[in-house]
Amino acid sequence: MRLIAPPSQPRAAPALAIAFFLAITAFANPACAASPTQTQPRARVMTVATRDQVDTRISGLRTRLQITAAQEELWQKVAQVMRDNAGTMDSLRQARTSNASSMSAVDDLKSYGQIADAHAEGIRKLTPAFQALYDSMSDVQKENADLIFQTDHHHSAKKG
Repeated sequence: MRLIAPPSQPRAAPALAIAFFLAITAFANPACAASPTQTQPRARVMTVATRDQVDTRISGLRTRLQITAAQEELWQKVAQVMRDNAGTMDSLRQARTSNASSMSAVDDLKSYGQIADAHAEGIRKLTPAFQALYDSMSDVQKENADLIFQTDHHHSAKKG
């Protein structure tokens, strides 16, 4: 299943944020959505494995984006949104796994809607944080970020 068709236009920062969010949350696919009985996911409660995976991705991306000391405060805001979003997705996945055997077809559709809503909400939260960071980047950093997200975007879109 293809999540996003690759755009033919040059990428803007919001498009980068979307690709970034999808790459970060690729481990939580829609088949692992929460049950409809879970209405308030615990955004900061993650399994150790998920926390380690997210921290590794955050650290790797920080290095690849060549974040400077002057950008550190902006980067920390981006990283926190990434952690919060990953926590939400992990909670949804855990709830989905726990309730999968007792879910009706309607419950399954509702859970798919919850995971889609969580993706959309995560993108809405990540976009302004990443936009501020992107706006602070040098032209060289922006070109590098565009290339990183273009590559990661295509990679994550092909996984689904």
